[in-house]
Amino acid sequence: MGFAIIESQGKETPKLVEMGQLKLDKGRTHFERLLDIHRFILELIKTHAPEELAIEAPFFGKNVQSMLKLGRAQGVVIAAALSCSLPVFEYAPREVKQAITGRGGAAKEQLAAMLMHLMGELPTGLTEDATDALGVAVCHSFRHSGPIGMPKRAANKSMGGSKKGKGWVQFLQQNPERKC
Repeated sequence: MGFAIIESQGKETPKLVEMGQLKLDKGRTHFERLLDIHRFILELIKTHAPEELAIEAPFFGKNVQSMLKLGRAQGVVIAAALSCSLPVFEYAPREVKQAITGRGGAAKEQLAAMLMHLMGELPTGLTEDATDALGVAVCHSFRHSGPIGMPKRAANKSMGGSKKGKGWVQFLQQNPERKC
């Protein structure tokens, strides 16, 4: 499970406070691992005193058991935040990619590259889960205080417009600080 704590003030680019991943002991039962997640989230909240929590929305997968376990883990994270009176926000993976890269169908590598460009050097040795968590945090920051205006979905449906590449070029022209 990845996590990221950022500090965001007004129109400034968010600053990374901490990011990483919680590695769960596979020798523990599913319910014990849920308890580990709950305790970990409460400790992060106690340590960093965040004002809000953003989480990635569940996505659809083929393995029902995996989806059930993921949903339970997300529920534990949400319950921990709510028990500390933190508002919870949820973002679909496509929405996160759209907010960071300008394209909802971007590859995870593109998301990671844009996050490095925006945030500067990131810790090494992290999993995709940690990078995804940072993406969710930055997406939330953009949606609520945004150093950069979000692209209009209706005006440019997939950031590709009617001609291939036109929307992306236009997006970069409007947001030169987001170029890699």
